[in-house]
Amino acid sequence: MDNLIGKHWHHLPAEEVIDLLDGNKDQGLDLFEINHRREKFGANTLTQKKGKGPLLRFLLQFHQPLVYILLAAALITFLLQEWVDAGVIFGVVLVNSVIGFLQESKAVKAMEALAQTMVTEATVLRSGEKRRISSAEVVPGDIVLLQSGDKVPADMRLLSIRDLQVDESALTGESVAVQKCMEVLPHDTILAERKNMVYGSSLVTYGQASGIVVSIGDDTEVGRISELLSSTEELETPLLKKISAFSKVLLYVILGLAALTFGVGLLRGQGAFDMFMASVALAVGAIPEGLPAAMTITLAIGVARMARKQAIIRKLPAVETLGSTTVICSDKTGTLTENQMTVQEIAVGSTFFEVTGGGYAPSGRILAPDGTASHASSAALLECLRCGLLCNDSLIVEKDERWTVQGDPTEGALLVAAAKGGLSDREETEARPRLDTIPFESQHQYMATLHTVPEGGLVVYAKGSVEAMLERCSLALSSDGEQVKLDADGILGAVDAMAAKGLRVLAFARMGLPEGRKTISHEDVASGMTFLGLQGMIDPPRAEAIEAVRNCHSAGINVKMITGDHAVTASAIARQIGLVRGEKALTGRELAEMSDSKLLETVEEVSVYARVAPEQKLRLVEALQTRGHIVAMTGDGVNDAPALKRADIGVAMGITGTDVAKEAADMVLTDDNFASIEAAVEEGRGTFDNLTKFLVWTLPTNVGEGLVILTSVFLGTMLPIVAVQILWINMTTAVLLGLMLVFEPKEPDIMARPPRAPDEPILTPVLVRRMLLVGVLLVLGSFGLFKWELMKNGATLEEARTVAVNLFVLAELFYLFNCRSLTKSPFALGFFSNPWIFAGCSAMILLQLLFTYVPAMNTAFHSAPIGIDSWIRLLAVAVSVMLIVSFEKRLLQKGSKGRGSGRRCQMPVLPRFLWLPIETDGLLSARRDPKKRPAGKI
Repeated sequence: MDNLIGKHWHHLPAEEVIDLLDGNKDQGLDLFEINHRREKFGANTLTQKKGKGPLLRFLLQFHQPLVYILLAAALITFLLQEWVDAGVIFGVVLVNSVIGFLQESKAVKAMEALAQTMVTEATVLRSGEKRRISSAEVVPGDIVLLQSGDKVPADMRLLSIRDLQVDESALTGESVAVQKCMEVLPHDTILAERKNMVYGSSLVTYGQASGIVVSIGDDTEVGRISELLSSTEELETPLLKKISAFSKVLLYVILGLAALTFGVGLLRGQGAFDMFMASVALAVGAIPEGLPAAMTITLAIGVARMARKQAIIRKLPAVETLGSTTVICSDKTGTLTENQMTVQEIAVGSTFFEVTGGGYAPSGRILAPDGTASHASSAALLECLRCGLLCNDSLIVEKDERWTVQGDPTEGALLVAAAKGGLSDREETEARPRLDTIPFESQHQYMATLHTVPEGGLVVYAKGSVEAMLERCSLALSSDGEQVKLDADGILGAVDAMAAKGLRVLAFARMGLPEGRKTISHEDVASGMTFLGLQGMIDPPRAEAIEAVRNCHSAGINVKMITGDHAVTASAIARQIGLVRGEKALTGRELAEMSDSKLLETVEEVSVYARVAPEQKLRLVEALQTRGHIVAMTGDGVNDAPALKRADIGVAMGITGTDVAKEAADMVLTDDNFASIEAAVEEGRGTFDNLTKFLVWTLPTNVGEGLVILTSVFLGTMLPIVAVQILWINMTTAVLLGLMLVFEPKEPDIMARPPRAPDEPILTPVLVRRMLLVGVLLVLGSFGLFKWELMKNGATLEEARTVAVNLFVLAELFYLFNCRSLTKSPFALGFFSNPWIFAGCSAMILLQLLFTYVPAMNTAFHSAPIGIDSWIRLLAVAVSVMLIVSFEKRLLQKGSKGRGSGRRCQMPVLPRFLWLPIETDGLLSARRDPKKRPAGKI
């Protein structure tokens, strides 16, 4: 047994598997052998991978360039004995670190949730006796007995079955329970089609079976997914990557300018202490202290807005990532579709009837070819519906205003179709009570029931595969209800037409029997039956998903379907929802044979992938990322977890999703609806817009403050503003002015834009130019007024500095209105659409009056009262800043129209190094060289 791990058990006869595992089908294992195997193979549990401890994870939250800058600012302000400012800055850092730590702690639970899927109980045969044990005690070679409702404890080769159906959706994505068989299968059979095997964590929905355990713990398919999940690299979000890169550039710029200031001052003969304080003032001025708070609050508001759209965000940065998404890889079942089998077409004789309505709610109609609801007059149609209703073991129930099926989804669809045809379940079962049943068995491929009929005699109703029904029928019911000779070719043609639409087709038949019978057998229905018709069903697409896919395409987002379902079904749904290039599905078998280079060429062109394995989903996500895409991935099963973790944003289903999928995801949909993803993308774009607006507003102040200090040192003049005044400007304006931008409503055309290029920096050249323009205007205005007050107005140094400080604040206040939109006039948005702006401006004006005229503030911040003439000059310069920026924005709009570009203009007015180019991740290097990838095989 030493070299049996990874054997293709489905390719071996059951007897050979028993021999290889030294098992005993009739007696099971004895006690001594069980103990020996438990020592050798260990417990049937998943190994918990060791990760970073809580303390290390918390400390790593401080390991970011922007945090280093803020900690330095807190230390400097502490040394300056500015206790409040130091406390505020450090408080911002601490809060952000705690939030990051809590989010990361939640992600660690993914592996714990996965381990829990293997914990259950199992019935085993040991020393000839049936025993109920914990699944953790199961060992290879154990004989396990399964029945309806059991969770499979480990991977097993089936030894005997009786009508066994297993729900493997969490592993394979297959939307319908799998009918199992005993036949030996080809060596290359994919996981979803290994019908002589059952796998750990899957659920028995019908029938009974026995099997021999071939793999336990980490060697099972779930264990393989666990290993895949733990080894999958979780990518940093685009926003965090861009902020990190921006912070590094800012760090180098600040340190360089501070050193330059200190060096130039010494060369000019100024004192070392004075130059040190000037360098400190420059560093404090250049640091955007409000950025972490603004980022956290902006993302938190985005989280709240998304929650109202049925999208729960588990990790704050995921809010913005949605706005950057270029490709959405969606599961089919339950996300794009209803996850409720629905009869859509019925063929009786030569007539095809359309069935309206979706899901298990019994609302809808059956329409004749001319569009009329004429089913009541069609005896043949009613008899076909009655057969599906009576030859049925399932129920449709309404619970919490939601219709669900108790039993097989296929049978549930037949019950709903009968209700739409006007048949009552209760009335029909009372009029035609069941006497006996031939249950569905895989080797026979049909089910039959015996009933009494009101007019006397007995009737047998049967349903099953088309082939099984045709070989038992010699007659057929025509469209008008007359018995005619069976036209097998015509029926098979109808089947092909329905199957081409992705419909799963069942055939229906009946036969009469004389009274006196109480039972029926396979021999009774071997021939002589009358063919009634066909019913074609599918899990239909959600109506809102069709509109959402259309909106995503309009927004420049490509939608791809990745499912474990059949290729024909997947392609049919893709056509109905309007997927681009959804005509043909690429299967998991074809993916397995495809080289990396071929996949990189194909992944852009194909929109539908069917019968894919977990590692193939991961491979597809990595291939798209290698092509430079920001990928959102949806899923609900254990098999989706590695791809959810690897994607730029993982989206799990809240209703049908497993705990494993939810813990690995960044976002959970409470309604399992693709339309909610589209709404969340819109919110994500709005969130990034508001964050960009804050940066475009706040950074010119930092640029201006730094340049004021640098200019004064170069000119050898007194500083127009000092460090403590810079802190006052930065902290008060960031809270009362800048943060008001995070409440800006979304701009109307936000979903008409294409997504941002993944490697596009936060600040485009146009925005950098605007920030430099405003920064220079602030320098000129503050220096000019500072010198005017000293030389022309005879003001004291404190009064002149007070004017300079007020100029910065007022200019920021007026510039704030320009930043409400990066391209439009504030009047185009609705001037009063954001009342928070006016509240913040009012509070800021009040604070500046206190700063200027309250003695205690004068003492703390080295300010002094100023006259009305100074205020007039201040207002004139501040308004001029707003007018100049408005003029620049208008010129930009005209230039953009002249070029006919719908994207934000990117004029090459700056050297390349000022564009702050940012690599999306290591995969972009793989785009140039497919051999360079962060982890694993694409």
